[in-house]
Amino acid sequence: QVQLVESGGGLVQAGGSLRLSCTRSGSTFNSFIMAWFRQAPGKEREFVALTWSDGSTSYADSVKGRFTISRDNTKNTVYLQMNSLNPEDTANYYCAVDRSVPYRFRYRAEYYSSWGQGTQVTVSS
Repeated sequence: QVQLVESGGGLVQAGGSLRLSCTRSGSTFNSFIMAWFRQAPGKEREFVALTWSDGSTSYADSVKGRFTISRDNTKNTVYLQMNSLNPEDTANYYCAVDRSVPYRFRYRAEYYSSWGQGTQVTVSS
């Protein structure tokens, strides 16, 4: 069974940066889609970014140009570098993985089978 542990959240001022990490254990299979979602209070969980097993990436329009997702398969870890943060980025950020997600559903949280516990990101104005 896959386990995911996120870290790197915290409190930052608007315009600042944070880097989130998510380390996967429990499986030696490396062909995973790894993604970040976020959920703010009273809102639905929303897609942020993903990286396919070949390293290609996809981003939500709201974070494009500010956030960068990357992965290190040797460490079973995915990162989310977040720059130019603003208060609207405040949320609990979740790492999610799956071995296979239909391409047309890649932004849908319900298609990812394994989730981390979340890490809180708070951006003050």
